[in-house]
Amino acid sequence: MHPFHHAASDPGRPAIIMAGTGETLSYAGLEARSNQVAHLLRQLGLARGDTIAVMMHNHIDFLPICWGAQRAGLIYVAMSTKLTPDEAGYIIADSGAKAVFASAALAGVAAAAAPDLPDAARLVIGGAAPGFTPLGAALAAQPETRIADESTGRDMLYSSGTTGRPKGVRGPLPEGPIDAPDGLTGLVAMLYQFSPGMMYLSPAPLYHAAPLRYCMAAHKFGGTVVVMERFDPETYLTMVEKYRITHSQLVPTMFVRMLKLPDDARAAHDLSSLKVAIHAAAPCPVDVKHAMIAWWGPVIYEYYSATEGAGFTSITPQEWLAKPGSVGKSILGTIRVLGDDDQLLPPGQTGRIYFHGGGTFSYHNDAEKTASVTGEHGATFGDIGHVDDDGYLFLTDRAAFMIISGGVNVYPQEAENALTLHPEVADVAVFGIPDAEMGEAVHAVVQPRDMASAGPELEAELLVFIRGRLSHVKCPKRIDFMAELPRHDTGKLYKRLLKDQYWAKV
Repeated sequence: MHPFHHAASDPGRPAIIMAGTGETLSYAGLEARSNQVAHLLRQLGLARGDTIAVMMHNHIDFLPICWGAQRAGLIYVAMSTKLTPDEAGYIIADSGAKAVFASAALAGVAAAAAPDLPDAARLVIGGAAPGFTPLGAALAAQPETRIADESTGRDMLYSSGTTGRPKGVRGPLPEGPIDAPDGLTGLVAMLYQFSPGMMYLSPAPLYHAAPLRYCMAAHKFGGTVVVMERFDPETYLTMVEKYRITHSQLVPTMFVRMLKLPDDARAAHDLSSLKVAIHAAAPCPVDVKHAMIAWWGPVIYEYYSATEGAGFTSITPQEWLAKPGSVGKSILGTIRVLGDDDQLLPPGQTGRIYFHGGGTFSYHNDAEKTASVTGEHGATFGDIGHVDDDGYLFLTDRAAFMIISGGVNVYPQEAENALTLHPEVADVAVFGIPDAEMGEAVHAVVQPRDMASAGPELEAELLVFIRGRLSHVKCPKRIDFMAELPRHDTGKLYKRLLKDQYWAKV
């Protein structure tokens, strides 16, 4: 259950393939590179429990850096590539990072974010940058053998900050050998058939929790990870066919973009190798998932969890077809649904979702934030929903996004799911805006497939479309258009940024 075993038994097997260039790193190469990283970190003075930050685009060195930190007993913080210097500086300072690994294109941001680190502790990948040491040169001076004091490290990932400053999600540093089994490896073997010889396609940024953790899990099984530099719907289908991909993980916006490809483009690719396509991170409209299962077959699995790892639900494609819209039954923690009075609600009633008795976590340097989402009923990810009589969880929306219009609770996810189905809609956000009479009014911002079509005629067409599918109280009163919505690469929408523009006018 560690890459060093596969480097010994099958050294030539590809561990990482970059989809765009075909650049390949074997298991022997991964072993050598991660050992060099571990030696470099020791040379820089980092010891067990210290922290590094990784601010990189998808690159062949990304995972070896994380494996080097893992075997050196360090905490590795993978950071978004979209951060401003202020945002990046907050995470670097908050995490206590003693070294930063940055892509050359992000070196300016990283330098501004970590002005007090010495040049030797600022490593640049993919080019040169003032104030940084090239990673290739730094590693070339290091041995490829294992360090003498290996111990198990782990990630500390920051929440995406869709409703405020991100917080580092911290769990205990693992004890025991670096190849000790962990909960995730057992989970993916049981639920998703991870096994030796698997071919795993990762289309999302590696700095996000699920892509990083699942790619590293695939390495524990000796699988080959094909990393896309960036997602493109037709390129994704090409990679599945080219490498005979068996496993992948996606987000619903990727499904939507692939479904909107021309029929001949969709039909041109052999996807028969796919055994498991996992999705999570954001709600998937029921009609979109029905369409994907009709196209790919019963290979689409879903889970509901979060970086915090306090709970986990899972649902197979067969279960989902029987319970459309569900995110499954809990396999980590007992689901509790609480009303506004903090009392437990029975099956079928909607309230805040908590997981009791699941995984433990804390927000780094923020006991108040930790206390706000944990308590006697367990921990919450901030979502609203209900459990049916069979124990299946159905999510309604995030509590922070609920709209109260004329005293009526409106969950915008329903309207977003409906508008997504219109052929002229590339993306959509629905939220509440100030209204003198109703308190809040339901409002939509749409990213059209062609911005030239934006205007009163398309707005009228979309309003008629959604009013034919939902009660009028759930429908937007008005629709604005935007060339691109502020969406995280993992599929999460930065709705707060849109709402703030409207509430700032009050």
